Amino acid sequence: MNITIVAGARPNFMKIAPIIESIQNKKKEGFNINYRLVHTGQHYDKNLSSTFFEELNIPLPDANLEVKSGTQAEQTAAIMIGFEKELEQNPCDLVMVVGDVTSTMACAIVAKKAYIKVAHVEAGIRSGDTKMPEEINRIVTDSITDYFFTTSVYANQNLEKLGVSKSNIFFVGNVMIDTLIKNKKQLKKPSFWENLKLSDRKYLVMTLHRPSNVDERTILKKLIIQIVTLGKSYPIIFPVHPRTQKLLKDLDLNFKNLHYVEPLGYLEFNYLVKNSLAVITDSGGITEEATVMNIPCITLRNTTERPETCNLGTNILVGNDPEKINDAFKTLLSGTWKQGEVPELWDGQAAKRIVQHIIALYSL
Repeated sequence: MNITIVAGARPNFMKIAPIIESIQNKKKEGFNINYRLVHTGQHYDKNLSSTFFEELNIPLPDANLEVKSGTQAEQTAAIMIGFEKELEQNPCDLVMVVGDVTSTMACAIVAKKAYIKVAHVEAGIRSGDTKMPEEINRIVTDSITDYFFTTSVYANQNLEKLGVSKSNIFFVGNVMIDTLIKNKKQLKKPSFWENLKLSDRKYLVMTLHRPSNVDERTILKKLIIQIVTLGKSYPIIFPVHPRTQKLLKDLDLNFKNLHYVEPLGYLEFNYLVKNSLAVITDSGGITEEATVMNIPCITLRNTTERPETCNLGTNILVGNDPEKINDAFKTLLSGTWKQGEVPELWDGQAAKRIVQHIIALYSL
């Protein structure tokens, strides 16, 4: 059996690493299962892409479509054109897409038009906010997927409401957490740790990249000023996404406790999160990692496709509402943040379950 695995952006790499390892292990056991890794090139900054292959010990891609930047439509079209040629030249039995980036949706569409079955890892998650490009990607991908690998009971319920047969839904857990658990002993201090005089639980981590927070300069400026003011007793480490960096240049946001740093690799960034007092973010994936590491997480969004991180974990949603942000900081700085628990099956074994299900489906 031949599987084509698609990775397009930073969150995908953490998800494919344990799946590839599990396939390799099954192949060593004598199972007829092979994979071909296709990198669409949707993320092409070194710290957003190639560094992850090195750190997570992912084999180099068999193909790189080198799509790079562009509008949503331009990226989608370029990925589809490139992936169609890839499948023509390298036929397979199954295309596996992960997450909810543009590559996920585009490659799923191409596969189905080529009469190839699609497996979606992290299927069924929904925020209910169709202003998010990722929500459109999720909806379209799941509408044509054959095999749905889910991270939570909420995702299962979403799929069942859509009429997906329970026999095609596989509750396997969270592959991103597989990667986190495997690498927890390899996490390393960022190079700036000593220079900024950081110490455990004495600093905050902030990430911002969503259009709702960074595209409107007035909103972005107010957000940063409020967060820096509320967290004035702590250094705030802000790894700046290339997209956000362009917007910050003209805002003149210079504060003693705000430290802009380059995008970090996986091992350094998660060391930073693991030892922080809290994370302020608008990323979905970081809320999952913070929950497993039991780090308070303030999410600058009104909705989440990962409700388990709020209902069970350490995450709360504040949007960009000044009052909610203020209340969250009060709770954090008073030391009364809620204690979280790890969601079901977030145990480091999700990828093994996925590969085992595929073997059973294809009777390898």
